[in-house]
Amino acid sequence: MSYPPARYLADQGEFSAVFRPATTPPDLTIGVKSRVGHLATGATTEGQFGLYRWDMAAIPNGPGAHFHKTFSESFFVLEGTVSLFDGDRWIDATPGDFLYVPPGGVHAFSNNSAAPASMLVLFTPGAPREAYFEELADIVASGRQLTPEEWTRLYAEHDQYEA
Repeated sequence: MSYPPARYLADQGEFSAVFRPATTPPDLTIGVKSRVGHLATGATTEGQFGLYRWDMAAIPNGPGAHFHKTFSESFFVLEGTVSLFDGDRWIDATPGDFLYVPPGGVHAFSNNSAAPASMLVLFTPGAPREAYFEELADIVASGRQLTPEEWTRLYAEHDQYEA
C-alpha cells in the first residue's frame, strides 16, 4: 500500500478546513424515527467520502438487508445500542463498535433497543446520499405508499439493492 498521487500541488498550504460545531441542528428529519446530520457530503469532500451522523429514536427503524455496487459503507456507534447486520448475523453494537462493509457486502441496521441511539455512517467514495435520504423523508412526511416496483426503482437510482 502506498500513498495515492498528490491532489494538491502548491508548495504552501491553504486555509480551507471546514468546521461544523456540535450545536448545528440536523440537516434532515425522517419522520419521528431518524435525524441526520450531513457532516461532510461527497460534494464537500470532492468525492472522497461522505460522513453522516444518524440519530435514531427508541423505535425499531432502519433499512432491510441490502448492498451497494459503487461504494463502501462503515458504521461507528456513538451512543446506545445499534443492531448491525453483517450479512451473516445481527450484532448488538455499542459505543466504540465499528462495522466496515465493502461494495457488494450485504448489511442493514436498526435501533431495536428501548433507548435512542446514534452512529456515524461513512460512505467511500462520497456518493450523493443526501438525495436518497431526502426522498425517504418526503415519502414518510407525505404518507405516500410506494409499490414494490417503485421501491425497487428508487433503490436502483441510489445504488441500493435488496438482498
